[in-house]
Amino acid sequence: MRFGAYTACLHDKPVEEAVGILAGMGLDSAEINSGGFLPPVHIPDAVLAGDRGAIDEYLGIFADKGVELTALNCNGNPLHADPEVSEPHAEGLRRSIALAAALGVKRIVTMSGLPGTDAAATLPAWSVLPWDSTYLDARDYQWNAVAIPFWKDIQARAAAADVRIAIEMHPHNVVYNPATMLRLAEQIGATHVGAEMDPSHLMWQGIEPVRAIEALGELVYNAAAKDVRINDAAKVNGVLDDRFGRVAPDDPGALSLGGRYTLSRWPEHSSWDFVSVGRGRDLTGRDHDASYWREFLQALERVDPDIPVNIEHEDQELDQLEGLRFAARTLLEAAGKVPVA
Repeated sequence: MRFGAYTACLHDKPVEEAVGILAGMGLDSAEINSGGFLPPVHIPDAVLAGDRGAIDEYLGIFADKGVELTALNCNGNPLHADPEVSEPHAEGLRRSIALAAALGVKRIVTMSGLPGTDAAATLPAWSVLPWDSTYLDARDYQWNAVAIPFWKDIQARAAAADVRIAIEMHPHNVVYNPATMLRLAEQIGATHVGAEMDPSHLMWQGIEPVRAIEALGELVYNAAAKDVRINDAAKVNGVLDDRFGRVAPDDPGALSLGGRYTLSRWPEHSSWDFVSVGRGRDLTGRDHDASYWREFLQALERVDPDIPVNIEHEDQELDQLEGLRFAARTLLEAAGKVPVA
């Protein structure tokens, strides 16, 4: 089992420096962005163009540091009702499959996407609790008319390239929990489309990650190490708390998610927060210390002893290196390895 990080949190540094930082923390795996919500900052243009010499030189950066490029990341919304978003995100995923094959990388992390409610819709809509048949109508359209045809095509492309697509089960997507992951896999006859086990997006839904791994079994292709802390505000507003704020595209620090859309502002006194591995707490009040993460890693090992586990650092209370270092220390301790200093 390899332990590493998704390098998006180090996009302000050249790829050589970013890989060196991971190696210096005792990590030996890297996941690199290849499109979608974020540009492929850590992949040179010549590599994206498929130049063989550039690819060999690029892979040498990782080999020289003792780090393996274990996955590409192309998270986005390839099913968005607005083609300004869906078209580049879908094409980015298709290009990432060809790029992964050229690089010899066997995994691509992505999201399933979310369409609109019907063919006339201009915005996506999440039918999370279809207690009213109105929402069943919307869900059926999203799956039958949009998601299944798209993912059948991606399944065929991935199989032809012998690349496995690992879907992050993320709220505001058609696939957001094990049941929806299993539904998609069954309906597209999946052999090369499975799950990325990012426990953070399951935790705040009240899902136990170990139970989720057991439910999905060999469909788990890749893993992320990201934690969640459930706050006291959840006792009042629950985890479906919509107090997010709008960020204009021209606001300082605005993060584009495609087209005119941006990452929203996190609420004050939030119900839950993303935190570095080891700083989390679940709905039962259990702290996510090294023993908690040891159970997670053991469950992954039972499915695939060679699965890569890459830190995704989104802890707003710790800076990029402090947060990575804290997560790496907890992860390596949980794995029984010598923690980083």
